[in-house]
Amino acid sequence: MNKKLTYAAVSAVLLMLIAGCGDKPTAAPTVDAAQNNTEAVTGAGGNAEATPDNGADSAGEIIEPSAATAPSAEPSPTPAATAEPAQPQKQSQSIEVYFTDPQQLDLISVAATISFANDTEKYTESFKALQTSSNAEQISLWGAIELKSLEFKDGQVTLDIHKPDEAQLGAGGESMAISALAKTFFQFADVKAVELLVDGEQVESLMGHVDLEHPMTRENSGL
Repeated sequence: MNKKLTYAAVSAVLLMLIAGCGDKPTAAPTVDAAQNNTEAVTGAGGNAEATPDNGADSAGEIIEPSAATAPSAEPSPTPAATAEPAQPQKQSQSIEVYFTDPQQLDLISVAATISFANDTEKYTESFKALQTSSNAEQISLWGAIELKSLEFKDGQVTLDIHKPDEAQLGAGGESMAISALAKTFFQFADVKAVELLVDGEQVESLMGHVDLEHPMTRENSGL
C-alpha cells in the first residue's frame, strides 16, 4: 500500500515538472545580438553621420558642382595665300596660211591672226590656222590631220601627226599639202627646218605619191 502511494506521489511530481517546462518563458536576447541590431539600424536608418551625396555640406548648404573649364581652342592659323604664277603675256601676229580651191588647182594665200606666249605656241597656232578655213572656196589640205605634238628647238619645228584615212589625197593634193606646210612655216625667219613625223616615225611619203624630206628646208622645198 505504501509503495503505491509512493509511486503516485512521484508520478504527480513528474507531471508538475513537465507542465512547468511547457510554460518556460523565452530567453532574452544576448548583449551581442542587441549590439548587432543597433549597428544594423545605424547603417540603414542614418542615426550616425553620413557623407552627403546631394550636393549639400554638413551645414545643409547646397554646393554647386564646379563646371570643368574647357581648354580655350587656339584659332587655326590662316594659311598664307599662294601667289599664282604670272601668266605670260600673249602677243598677236598676222601671218599667211595656204589653202586650195575646191578643184585643187592651186594654192591660195590667206591672212590669219594668231595669239601666242612663246615660240612653241606660235607654231602650234600657225598649224591650227592652216587647218581652219571659214570660206567654202578656200579648202584646207590639213583639216583632217591630227596634230599629236609640236616642238621648236634649235631652229627646227618638229611635228608629230596622225593621218586618218579621210585625210588621204591624190598626188596633186599631196604635193600642194606639203608645199602649203612649208610656205606657212618658212615665212618665220627663225625657222630653219621642218621635221614631219607620222605617229612618231619618219615616213618616205606622206600619202604615197611624193617623197618627203627629213627634214624639210627652204632649199629642198623649192622656196
